[in-house]
Amino acid sequence: MTITPLGSGQEVGRSCHLLEFRGTTLLLDCGIHPGYDGINGLPFLDRIDPEGVDVLLVTHFHLDHVASLPYFTERTGFKGRIFMTHPTKAVTRLLLGDYLRLMAMKKSSSGQNSDMDKDPDVLYTESELQSCIDKIELIDYHQTISLGRGLKFYALNAGHVLGAAMFMIEIGGRTVLYTGDYSMEEDRHLMAAEIPNVKPDVLMVESTYGVQVHSSRAEREARFTGTVERVVTRGGRCLIPVFALGRAQELLLILDEYWQANPHLQSIPIWYASKMASRALRVYQTYANMMNARIRAQMDIGNPFHFNFIQNLKSIDVNSFDDRNASVVFASPGMLQSGVSRQLFDRWAADSKNGCLIAGYAVEGTLAKEIMNAPKEVTTLEGRRQPLNCLVDYVSFSAHVDFMQNRKFISQVEPKHIILVHGQKDEMGRLKSALMLQYRQQPENKRPTITMPPNLQEVKLRFTRRRLAKVMGSLADRETEPKEGEEVGGILVTQNFNSKIVSPRDLPTYTPLRLGSVSSKLHVPFAGQVPTLRLFLNEMFQGVTEEEAGLGFDGSPCVKFGLHDKQVTVTTGKTRSVAIVEWKASSVGDIMADSVIALLMHAQSSAASIRLTSKPCSHKRTPETPSAEDTGEEPERKRPRTLLRIFHDILLEQFDSVDAVYEARKATFEINTDTRLDQVALDDGKRLTCNVEIEFDDGNDVDAKIKVECGDEKLGKNVQECLKNVA
Repeated sequence: MTITPLGSGQEVGRSCHLLEFRGTTLLLDCGIHPGYDGINGLPFLDRIDPEGVDVLLVTHFHLDHVASLPYFTERTGFKGRIFMTHPTKAVTRLLLGDYLRLMAMKKSSSGQNSDMDKDPDVLYTESELQSCIDKIELIDYHQTISLGRGLKFYALNAGHVLGAAMFMIEIGGRTVLYTGDYSMEEDRHLMAAEIPNVKPDVLMVESTYGVQVHSSRAEREARFTGTVERVVTRGGRCLIPVFALGRAQELLLILDEYWQANPHLQSIPIWYASKMASRALRVYQTYANMMNARIRAQMDIGNPFHFNFIQNLKSIDVNSFDDRNASVVFASPGMLQSGVSRQLFDRWAADSKNGCLIAGYAVEGTLAKEIMNAPKEVTTLEGRRQPLNCLVDYVSFSAHVDFMQNRKFISQVEPKHIILVHGQKDEMGRLKSALMLQYRQQPENKRPTITMPPNLQEVKLRFTRRRLAKVMGSLADRETEPKEGEEVGGILVTQNFNSKIVSPRDLPTYTPLRLGSVSSKLHVPFAGQVPTLRLFLNEMFQGVTEEEAGLGFDGSPCVKFGLHDKQVTVTTGKTRSVAIVEWKASSVGDIMADSVIALLMHAQSSAASIRLTSKPCSHKRTPETPSAEDTGEEPERKRPRTLLRIFHDILLEQFDSVDAVYEARKATFEINTDTRLDQVALDDGKRLTCNVEIEFDDGNDVDAKIKVECGDEKLGKNVQECLKNVA
């Protein structure tokens, strides 16, 4: 198995991982790096063959996990399938549309007014985005998707944002759990992540916070609301940069509840500056059944996302926005790269009464990360340097696990291999060291491997093929366990790298197979007689049976020979000059049928066949044959004539028409037959004539002169050789 990070390897941003195993290729997430623009923010997609990717799984709707998806589907050769949950698809369409708008705003503010459709740094257009969305297939939590070739997967709740999923992937008989971003803490509207009941072979787990430990949720909420109150009560404006969906809804619930409990703050407005605020909240209302019990209970009474003290700003012109009095503004994007949040920050940063509260994770290379280090000056979106005098505070509400939660989850999952992704190199390294220290107490053969690959570094994991098969059905229905060494007979069926042993009659129940048999029938040209065939079969096989099988083409009984308990049968007489061989297809039956067919061909072409079927000692003497007493000849003088009669009888055993003419010590035989041995077909109604002349010289009663004239050279040669052997 090979796993290659194309993004988020020792970094946070552009999550994208290539998984290859036993001929199947998956891509896990396809995000963008928020710290880079255009092409530079993409995963390293140029290092793979998009046409070879079978399936793409997206865990959730954040830009660093999904924003490169339209580029990959519309501007590469990718032809595979895409899966994500229902809320993820709905929100992805909103967020990526907003992302395109922000990119256009950023270009116009920087003086770049080029055609967006032709700009190489514009990753996709609105039409390409819609085309991408149309290709997405949906998956529910705990729904298993089987795609054949040993690949199936299902989604588990990850708790990170609405619709976030972990994917448990079974590929080539091995299991891989990819967590994406996940949270083990239930908040105001989301449930905590699920613990899978399968112990995966490989765990790909986020390491965003490394060994950091979050303070309690109550402490963080108190610090967040206290900081906001401190800024607004001194007349300042408090900017809270957020992404339009995700943590924003959680923070809105917290602040609305705090305003409700503090009447002295209710005169200070809270603005939610997002063009898609109302659409986003409709999405949340639609999928309220996927949230925690608190939200589901409130939905029975009213809309929990209908806020009393928060007002939506569908559009905001920063230059004309009335900010003379204290206010709180939620604005996107969350890392201050561009858009309304960046414009408001540039406007308010120099005033010490104002404040900027970072409530989510900030990626390296973004302005949000930069101001957390408290620089003296910052650069505006227009490129000017200005002093940073406003209050900057960081309270983490990002729904990522901390060290304690991550370690506990990993211990519960018990993987054999751990791959750390989605984390800065230093944090990731600290987490790896802490995990290795924890596992040092275990025996070496039970410790999981732990790797933290950078981008494009392959992680190769070797797995031996499992030699395990489950005994199922009637074979397993027994009162006692089989003893060691006891044989269990059945059919071994391997499907999607899983093996089972079942009885033949259980095949339809436990497999898509059905038990059947193949009957074979072959018509073999055979011009010989039944006695010839009987003799050859009994010489070759033991236990040959014989029975009549109805009447043949000429009214005489057909004869059926049975071999090997009648698994192979040979029938003669039904059709002129044809033997019918029938058998049940099996290893033994096929071999025996082949030998019988070879025997049939040999029986009619062997020179010995005529001699073997003759009856030289039991031929009937014809009335016309005079006795020695009648003729007065000496006994030794009778031998040539007797031999000539024997020759006639032998030929009659083989051919249905033999005319004889005797002249003292000479005889001429005319054979008429409808069969040739030289593979040349006779015309309908035509017969082949062979003339045989046998003569004994005077004084020589032992050696006969035999002369055969025949239109079938092979048949003539066989007749001559056979008669010579008899003579």
